[in-house]
Amino acid sequence: MIVVATEDFRLYHEAVSALRERSATFTTVEPDEELPARASVVVAAPSDDVDLPADASVTRVDVDPDDVRSGVDEALALLEGGGGRTIIGVDPGPQPGIAVLAGDTVVTVYQVPLGDAVETIREAIADATDPLVRVGDGDRLKGARIVNELEDVPVELVDETRTTPYLGDGARGMADVLAAVNIAGREGERVESRELDPTEGELQRIKTESRKRSAGDRTIDEPLARRVADGELTLDQAIAVHRDGRHRDE
Repeated sequence: MIVVATEDFRLYHEAVSALRERSATFTTVEPDEELPARASVVVAAPSDDVDLPADASVTRVDVDPDDVRSGVDEALALLEGGGGRTIIGVDPGPQPGIAVLAGDTVVTVYQVPLGDAVETIREAIADATDPLVRVGDGDRLKGARIVNELEDVPVELVDETRTTPYLGDGARGMADVLAAVNIAGREGERVESRELDPTEGELQRIKTESRKRSAGDRTIDEPLARRVADGELTLDQAIAVHRDGRHRDE
């Protein structure tokens, strides 16, 4: 875990802001306070007097207050490189939850549109040695799209039963992220690709959802349902296309 330990007001606030933007796991202490047991990297100003453990289990990163983000990047790289194998957990869906773990430590989490998921994963593993991506099996079609676009990356398909906690109304996004963390921690079955052709049942579910989403106004047809299943259109886009009839001339 990263610990911010500095008396420099500007460094403190910029480091905390940068770590929050990266959804990194971190805490803060005063420089003269004892470090938490889980500390592995300390972010501090060169002038800060921080008492590090004698066993060298914690690495100090001296950060230039004029270039805090570079220091935060260095801290995250140290955390990832020194904490074990880089494992990415993915909870597939319209807005997949993505968790980056170094060993058992959560380094960064994301929630992005499905179309940005593979790029986000590739950026997370760009400098990693022997990375592994674990994809949940709950949303077959969206998971298949991610798996198939990661053809040159080791991927495991994971049973995501009971990986998504209930957090109450308004916390769905956080639940997806926590599910991704849980998926990253489960061993799965190595896969090279997944079948992307939607079943009749999956197409019917998309059509039914379109009816609900449009408040009973319309149900999209099968060609549009297939485009939604393939990730070419979102459900809302498909409803809009169906409403103005554009797809009939395509």
